Amino acid sequence: MNETWRLIDMRIEDAYTQMAIDEAIAYARNRGETPNTIRLYRWKPSAVSIGYFQSLENEVDVEECRRQGVDVIRRITGGGAVFHDYEGEITYSLVAPDSDPKIPTDIIESYQIICGCIIDGLKELGVDSEFKPVNDIEADGKKISGNAQTRRHGVVLQHGTVLVDCDARKIFSFLKVSGVKISDKAIKSAEERVTNVRKYLGRDVSFEEARAALIRGFEGGFDIRLKPGKLTPYEEGLVDEYRKRYKSREWIYQR
Repeated sequence: MNETWRLIDMRIEDAYTQMAIDEAIAYARNRGETPNTIRLYRWKPSAVSIGYFQSLENEVDVEECRRQGVDVIRRITGGGAVFHDYEGEITYSLVAPDSDPKIPTDIIESYQIICGCIIDGLKELGVDSEFKPVNDIEADGKKISGNAQTRRHGVVLQHGTVLVDCDARKIFSFLKVSGVKISDKAIKSAEERVTNVRKYLGRDVSFEEARAALIRGFEGGFDIRLKPGKLTPYEEGLVDEYRKRYKSREWIYQR
């Protein structure tokens, strides 16, 4: 492990701050202001994020989110709508130059390499999982991690979920399909297609245990050492600027 990357470890923030942090790191990395970075985090309050190209009103029950105090945000990455449960999920993000030899230029290959680190981390916990193109990880044929990527500012930004626990009925109380609330039948079907670490292992895996396993997964998968660090003052300034955009109605409702 002769290469060191920065680890920003388990920062708990609201959705607007979390997405602002990911973009700020990406922009700062392109300017040479900051190193390659792995970040692990949780969303508080819980949130629904939609992909950049999605229609908010078609994908999300905004009123239900408002009633239950759930944030709603649009990502800069593509993909589908995701419920980020503070009680059930660890999110990761990776930022590195798109010229980094560890990151393939081919999109699918890059997903496979980065998701391979998550797979290695899950294996540390005792979960056997595999990459399912384009951007999912499955255990026992059920989704346990979803991932999204963008390449901008001369860097790769990939972030994704790792389900430590999940409640499908809770998840789909906030989501729609083609503009319609998801039915009980669809929820039951989803419960059969999604799993999580605790369900797979049949024991109460802590966030600390899952976090430590993911760190080992990234270190082993990329042959790096992760050194705990913080955002630089430059990045924090960008976060303040970007957070205003992510929270704005113009950004959230643009489609």
